[in-house]
Amino acid sequence: MAVTPITPATPESHSACGSALAELRPGEPISRDAALRLIRCSEDDLPELLAAARAAKERFKPGAITYSRKVFLPLTNLCRDYCGYCTFRRDPGDPGAHTMTPEEVLAIAREGEKLGCTEALFSLGDKPELLFPEMRDTLRHLGYKSTLHYLEAMCELVLRQTSLLPHPNPGLLSAEWTARLAAVSPSMGLMLETTNTALLARGAAHDNAPDKAPAKRLRTIEDAGKQNVPFTTGLLIGIGESLEDRVDTLLAIRDLHDRYGHIQEVIVQNFRVKPAIPMAHWPEPSRGDMLRAVAVARLLLPSVNIQAPPNLSAPYYDDLVDAGINDWGGISPLTPDFINPEKPWPHLEQLRLRTEARGFALRQRLPVYPEFVPAVTAKPGLLSERLRAAVDDDGMAKIARAA
Repeated sequence: MAVTPITPATPESHSACGSALAELRPGEPISRDAALRLIRCSEDDLPELLAAARAAKERFKPGAITYSRKVFLPLTNLCRDYCGYCTFRRDPGDPGAHTMTPEEVLAIAREGEKLGCTEALFSLGDKPELLFPEMRDTLRHLGYKSTLHYLEAMCELVLRQTSLLPHPNPGLLSAEWTARLAAVSPSMGLMLETTNTALLARGAAHDNAPDKAPAKRLRTIEDAGKQNVPFTTGLLIGIGESLEDRVDTLLAIRDLHDRYGHIQEVIVQNFRVKPAIPMAHWPEPSRGDMLRAVAVARLLLPSVNIQAPPNLSAPYYDDLVDAGINDWGGISPLTPDFINPEKPWPHLEQLRLRTEARGFALRQRLPVYPEFVPAVTAKPGLLSERLRAAVDDDGMAKIARAA
């Protein structure tokens, strides 16, 4: 894999960034041309870019940064995709290969409930039964036709037996499966990651990962939009994409949101090196890369929730507040980040103190954002009942605790 170099700042790039900053109009999304200039801004121009992004965040949702208190449920880590940066996935027989039982799912959800969690995040490999007969055997033993049938049942189990609200990240979905999962979860997610198809090539980050084809992922996100399903997506930076790719990925998300209005959250996630991955010697994005990507995301999407995971930017994660995020994502007081187990989440009290030090209150939300709650509660049924019971008058989590 070849790294796309980041062009060093020059007097010309300084001038281009300065002119783009001068052209900013409060509340208006920036153009692709402006985004390309800003994402290349020099260190001298960076403070002005961050100030513009922070001001845009304050116009959108002033005074607070939100988070979701969750349990992380790795329903199965068997996966048919082999991404160059992933340590979550396993083949059958690998050390740590596991599919959770219903009893395990419910036990963790109930423990999380005692700790004030309101989200059950389901992460899983994409349709592993299509590749592994062992997974087909497991599903037959559990009594289900497919991993998605099992996920649907576990979302309903959590919904019926606890106060937690499911948020599944199931991989690619058909329109039918989007509708089925939307009946048992108020929101769901799929990272777009990138629009660069070159990363599917031999030796690249998505080599031997057929479900990472951008067109397939965009289709799933669009199907969710057609059904008005609150949807979380985002980009992964540092996996071989160019600066233009980062902007174009954000623009693809913006285009879908402009058409359907269903993107509840855009995550800007940075690649982190791990010892046992094909990309173990790949350079990580710098602090500056991350700040520029987040700030440009905020200015491209001034009325969309922007999130960046704090554990992946420690120890400088509070700098992300100055780049325009308004959310920290899911934080668990119980379970680790199974995708990045070497990067523990910050303690919630520490997160509160560092958020307040930057001038913002820390508030607990539900997996579905406040502005999307009315559309979900308008539909009759168990999901609506559970969501009404969990939400306060502001659309946030109805749990009285200090962060």
